[in-house]
Amino acid sequence: MAEAARYSVVEALRDGRRVEIRALRPEDRGGFAEAAGRSSPESLRRRFFAPRSSFTEQEITFFVDVDFVNHVALVAVADEGDHAAIIGSGRYILLEPGQAEVALTVADQYQGQGLGGQLVRHLTTIARQSGIRELIAEVLPENAPMLTVFKKTGLRLSTKRERGVVHVTLHLS
Repeated sequence: MAEAARYSVVEALRDGRRVEIRALRPEDRGGFAEAAGRSSPESLRRRFFAPRSSFTEQEITFFVDVDFVNHVALVAVADEGDHAAIIGSGRYILLEPGQAEVALTVADQYQGQGLGGQLVRHLTTIARQSGIRELIAEVLPENAPMLTVFKKTGLRLSTKRERGVVHVTLHLS
């Protein structure tokens, strides 16, 4: 989707800082790897369900090379003094017609500022325009902040707990 590949909006965080939420670009490869490197081990474990300290080149390629049809990715970029830094990202991957899996991550120092909810809102806008009716996510039960983000979307939500994971479905229609 050409429109999704050019997506860009400016939002304010709860503390007033402004961030750009925009489509991930191929030139973001270094910034994406840097953002992952700044995340705490706990944040990475909550996102990837296992301890992580780095990513392989193949994994980085998967995360950065998106087609904006079957795999849509947005990043949140903030001015950090002398440079712009990726401080969060959200993506969805089409699983079947009308259904996609969604995942988010927000840099530790920006958590609690409403960025996760903003990323979900913008991904939802793109997903609806693409005919997606459900976004699903798997969340660790102890990841209460992420579960709260999904609950605050205002979307009809269903959850199912199963063997160490909470399956979340956001109904877009």
